[in-house]
Amino acid sequence: MVRHARIRLAGTIAATAMCAAAVTEVAAQDRGLVLNQQLQLGDVVAGQTLNVVDVSAQVTVSNVAQGNSLIGGIDGQDSDVVSSQVMGGDARAETSLTLGGETTGLVTAVTQARGNYLAGTANNAQMALDATQSVSGDVTASTALTGQDAQLVGGGQIAAAAIGNTVALAGSGSEAGRASLAGSIDQSATGVVRATNTASPRFVREPADFSTQAIANAVQATSTPNANQALEVRQRSLGAIVEADTGVYAGNGWNLAARAHAGGNQAVFYNQGGSLIPTTDQANSAFIRSEAELSSYDFGKATAAATAVANEVTVGNNDIYVDIDNTQVNSGGVEATGSFVGEKGYDAYVGANAAGNSVTGYACAECVGDLNARNVQTNSGNVSAVANTTINGSGRNVIAGANAVGNTATFYVTRTGGN
Repeated sequence: MVRHARIRLAGTIAATAMCAAAVTEVAAQDRGLVLNQQLQLGDVVAGQTLNVVDVSAQVTVSNVAQGNSLIGGIDGQDSDVVSSQVMGGDARAETSLTLGGETTGLVTAVTQARGNYLAGTANNAQMALDATQSVSGDVTASTALTGQDAQLVGGGQIAAAAIGNTVALAGSGSEAGRASLAGSIDQSATGVVRATNTASPRFVREPADFSTQAIANAVQATSTPNANQALEVRQRSLGAIVEADTGVYAGNGWNLAARAHAGGNQAVFYNQGGSLIPTTDQANSAFIRSEAELSSYDFGKATAAATAVANEVTVGNNDIYVDIDNTQVNSGGVEATGSFVGEKGYDAYVGANAAGNSVTGYACAECVGDLNARNVQTNSGNVSAVANTTINGSGRNVIAGANAVGNTATFYVTRTGGN
């Protein structure tokens, strides 16, 4: 009898353990898990060379060099994402365009170099993220429109971008479920980050925009209705230089623009339909330099714009609640230069903006919002913004501006109507 009792008791314990295991397994199945570990030690190089004459339609070129990449999404299932990306080699993308004669269609060229890239989407689900990214190699992107005979009759969009680390998140909720982006992101860049874009077209008729962007660390999180965010972001830009350089030298440009943007650390958050609670910790010691140089002997509308920011945070919520905890430290120099030289024409716009530390936060575009901010900014680097405009012959409008600031913080709540 005692022996049978012991058997029955042991059976009960085993059944209970099996039930507990089953419950744990079901719970685990209810929440997804992504474990990612990527290590790239060699160089990654992408090159494009295009040599064409008298193209009657469009010209489109895409050129991307990327060390590590993770892309994914969840829909209706809460998930944890744990990711580590290390880029030890160089990432280099180079594009060379030789366009002889007339190019009647639009010229589109996109050149990108990235060290580490993570993109995630959460639809009607919660994404809990623990991501680290580090890049120690150089990240460079260059585009060159060579030759003296290029005639961009159809205009163009020509861009070069170099970004050390990138995290891009998106959340979307609905009546079926709320979306949530939460967790931590840690980025570090110690290599050179540089983007260059040069061109010397003879003639440009339709609008043509030449741009460069160089950023050591970038985070962007966007969530739309019925969503919320609670992210902690730590960024370190420790390389020698982050540089964006655009140089366009035309004979006759009807509508021509040269733009350059350089940044050490950038974090952008936007939300709609819930709370937005970011914590940001940025430090930059790299030299941040941007230059947009444009010249056109004859010109209709000419634009040269350069921006350089060591640490930048933007927080916007189209709902009531925003809570920002921001710390920014910059010890590197920051320099932005915008220049235009023309002989005769109509309108010239030249701008240069430089900042050591910058944060902007706003809440509730249509109601009384609740915005809370704790902000600490320290800048010890030199900040310079220079706008140069030279018209040797005649012109109609000249609008130029230069703005340099060590620390800038803007927080506001806006609403429509008279109440």
